[in-house]
Amino acid sequence: MTSQIPMRGAIDLGALAQAKKAQSVASQALANAPVGVVVDVSEQDFQQKVIDISKTVPVIVDLWAEWCGPCKQLSPLLEKLAAEYKGRFVLAKIDVDANPRLSQMFQVQSIPAVFAVIGESAGPLFQGAIPEAELRQVIEEVLRIANEQGINGTIDTEESLPEEIKEVEEQVDPRLETAFHAIEKGDFTSATNSYKEMLNQNPADQVAIAGLAQVGLLERASKLNPNDVLKKASDRKDFQSQMDLADLELMKGNPDAGFAVLINAIKISSGEDRDKLRARLLELFMVVGDSDPGVLKARRDLASALF
Repeated sequence: MTSQIPMRGAIDLGALAQAKKAQSVASQALANAPVGVVVDVSEQDFQQKVIDISKTVPVIVDLWAEWCGPCKQLSPLLEKLAAEYKGRFVLAKIDVDANPRLSQMFQVQSIPAVFAVIGESAGPLFQGAIPEAELRQVIEEVLRIANEQGINGTIDTEESLPEEIKEVEEQVDPRLETAFHAIEKGDFTSATNSYKEMLNQNPADQVAIAGLAQVGLLERASKLNPNDVLKKASDRKDFQSQMDLADLELMKGNPDAGFAVLINAIKISSGEDRDKLRARLLELFMVVGDSDPGVLKARRDLASALF
């Protein structure tokens, strides 16, 4: 009898696809936007790029980090709207890992965290990712408040913006939707085929790479009996059971534990067994995502185990 395991696994591929789409939209909008509508800010230039600018136009501050999943959804939307509003506000992006003092100054509890700075005064707007329609309402309110305080200019730029930024008509790849529906029905073969078609067209498609890795995990885990795996995995040299145990840990939402199982097995393995364990670990890294802090740590631990 197989175990009852959630079929969505450890990573939301729908969110990954939407983040990819949002970043594409933002990139195309910014290509036609005035210089300076989106700025990266550090502790050294915070006064110049945020405080001083806020006397002329409101500044919306986006506090983010590379490892933050929701940031990858929100930041592109903020960039797109900054371009669309043609300099009526400035989007200041702050990497909290690189600028811990600014994070402390804003008293950030979680990210993404978004603030408005108007006339040298800062106030919180929201935390977490929100839909575009709601984000537009927030920006309109910021502009309204700024206007009431007499701050209603636009940023200076030597480059002009076309009168209208055309809406990017990029849609989520229909093969991705096909894969999602196939996964929900437990049709792993169809899901695999959809992702392979995407990779044939674009071998660097990160959504498809992660999707293929996830389908492999889901299919393997659907055939496992957790009690049997735990019993067999008590033998640390039963490397197949160690791989099965790592799969189960990821399905339970414990990727760090799954990584540790495989790294410990790699330390006592050799030859073909070691190659298989390493390959499985790299596959699980793809499921979780390279920017995840647990993956970054596990990569360092893997290097130590191998060398």
